[in-house]
Amino acid sequence: MNSPRPDARPAAPAPLGPVGANLAALRDHNAAVVLGLLRDAGPDGASRAELAARTGLTPQAVSKIGARLRVAGLATDAGRRASTGGKPPTLLRLVPDAAHAVGLHLDRDAMTATLVDLSGAEVATRTAPLAFGAGAEAVLDEVAALLDGFLPATVLGVGVAAPGPLDHRDGVLRKVTGFPQWDGYPLRDALAARLGVPVIIDKDTNAAALGLLPRGGASSFAYLHLGTGLGAGLVLGGAVRRGERTGAGEFGHQVLQLDGPVCACGSRGCIEVLCLGAVADGDIGRAARLLGVGAANLVRLLDIDLVLLGGRTVLADPAPFEAGVAAVVGGAARVEVAGARSVVEGAAELVLARVFG
Repeated sequence: MNSPRPDARPAAPAPLGPVGANLAALRDHNAAVVLGLLRDAGPDGASRAELAARTGLTPQAVSKIGARLRVAGLATDAGRRASTGGKPPTLLRLVPDAAHAVGLHLDRDAMTATLVDLSGAEVATRTAPLAFGAGAEAVLDEVAALLDGFLPATVLGVGVAAPGPLDHRDGVLRKVTGFPQWDGYPLRDALAARLGVPVIIDKDTNAAALGLLPRGGASSFAYLHLGTGLGAGLVLGGAVRRGERTGAGEFGHQVLQLDGPVCACGSRGCIEVLCLGAVADGDIGRAARLLGVGAANLVRLLDIDLVLLGGRTVLADPAPFEAGVAAVVGGAARVEVAGARSVVEGAAELVLARVFG
């Protein structure tokens, strides 16, 4: 069924009220960076000197920012650290439950929503079936039903991880593989109007990559997601690489077999159709080797040293996928399996990343 097209672009959502007012403290980029460092520091907090050293700001500037964060309810004192000479330093820590974010993963046949606090910790999670091909209004109705009573007054927004390709800048879906009727639909604005809160949208693989971005670990890696489809999230130099036209990461549609089976994208022999075909035949070893060939191509092309595997098909039997991909990649890169919640947590991180600069 074709997705209905709205006659006009949906209206922008109403302001968030008290939460939005509190976040006025973060209009300054430096304040957002300080809050991000407090998030990294955890419940033990960080001292003014530590925050100044990490940001390059003066201790006086950090003190002013800290005062604003306290007034906004986003940070609070965490006691004093033992003195090493002189006055014991006062510690500042994040207040995790001062605000929340929702991550929403829209898959082709299911959806998951998770509510997290400012630290990213899970508060609650809901799941439900979803017919992504049923049309826009039906999908919006199902999402609204899933999130009914799920959005607290402290919610900052909803981050949506959806199948690609899509334009994350305008929040518009493109020709989603297998569902071309979504092409041009303004999903971000439609959901924002329906839910009454800000919405950020990105590809499921990009969201997962953002959420997996290791703090202090590898600054460049690939996240390969094999579920009902196959895609990649790319992190290069510490940032998610979306491409000039937002189309980076269509990993599943590289052609490995010129005369291979027809893929849902219209081409023949794509790695996606070959992998999913091997899985359907019960040949997980072959599926893993095919995935490994694509992963090895990425490693050589981008000079990355870490490949993370995820998606329901991989997670249903992770050991042979990890071993099979690693065997093909060889010693050129580490191969690891990501967590089951990578996409939905990454969707929430789409919202939190803006809060933390």
